[in-house]
Amino acid sequence: MDALDYRIVAALKKNARIKASDLAREIHLSVSSVIDRIHKLEASGIIRSYTVITDEVRLGNDLTALMEISLEHPRYSDSFVHYIQKHPNIVSCYYLTGEFDYMLKICCRSSKDLEEIHRSIKEQKGVGMTRTHYVLRTEKNIYSILPPFQEEES
Repeated sequence: MDALDYRIVAALKKNARIKASDLAREIHLSVSSVIDRIHKLEASGIIRSYTVITDEVRLGNDLTALMEISLEHPRYSDSFVHYIQKHPNIVSCYYLTGEFDYMLKICCRSSKDLEEIHRSIKEQKGVGMTRTHYVLRTEKNIYSILPPFQEEES
């Protein structure tokens, strides 16, 4: 990635719906060059997808919780991850070091819904201990970072 690619990715992170012509004007490049660079960034996997970020509360998901999961043995990991991948209320899942194996971010409508999700998770084969934290307020929530650009030395 060079400085222009970096600027393209930074602009797309702010607004993935920006027109190529506007982006080209912003970074002083031709429209066709911007489109070619975007295609290359997509093909290389740097840009994986484009999405919509929604406001969970406005959608009715008033409760966000973080749940730590400890498995009894690593042999249960594949089936647990398969279950997590399919569950619509589990927004993210991180494999961890330390006392717990996984951290889940769960968004749902109510504590009753969270109780059902928790019960369902506990019923998964190999799930041992869980610890759940209710999120009171989100102070920062970005989905990926773009590290500072550093010119390559020649």
